[in-house]
Amino acid sequence: MIMSKDLDSLLSDLKTVHEDLKPISTGLVVVADWVRLKCRYGCRGYGRHFCCPPFAPTPQEMRKVLSEYRYAVLVRIQVPPSPDPTPDSARTHVFDYKTKLQRAVFELERKAFISGYYKAFGMSSSPCHLCKVCVAREKLDKGETLEANDAMLCRHRDIVRPSLEACGIDVFQTLRNAGYSPEVLKDFAEGVDIFGMVLLE
Repeated sequence: MIMSKDLDSLLSDLKTVHEDLKPISTGLVVVADWVRLKCRYGCRGYGRHFCCPPFAPTPQEMRKVLSEYRYAVLVRIQVPPSPDPTPDSARTHVFDYKTKLQRAVFELERKAFISGYYKAFGMSSSPCHLCKVCVAREKLDKGETLEANDAMLCRHRDIVRPSLEACGIDVFQTLRNAGYSPEVLKDFAEGVDIFGMVLLE
């Protein structure tokens, strides 16, 4: 068992916020440089959300951060299949659950912090969906250039956290290392498990 008695007690407290948690050693978390390529080439959120690249920590920064932690908890939300499996409807269906995950990660981080785990830091999944349109995208749509300090304009700075992928975390391999069996979805009609993580100490 990787957890100390204190961490066991914390896990019980955290489960009052969200039940589906799994404690892991941060040694199981894999950071890979190629992950950011998936953000840059193919993701609609790249450069349009303040929790995404190029605003999020780089893989190099993430490796350094992880070296300062021993334990984390994985946070899972199981998303049932969308009632309407067309691509746009299915995405909207999943986005609603991703917003729930973001809020759960924030509340778990807050609970851990208040419990004395002052280093607690959460990360969620995929681009942020707390706003219908991110301030970053609004500025880009007006033809304005984004600067690093523009992240201060975020409407939810207290809640928003970078996504795992944005920081270069290989979510698939990390989940496999933790005993899960993630699979690539082949159809919009499929349900999906989405994950966040809270670093503890």
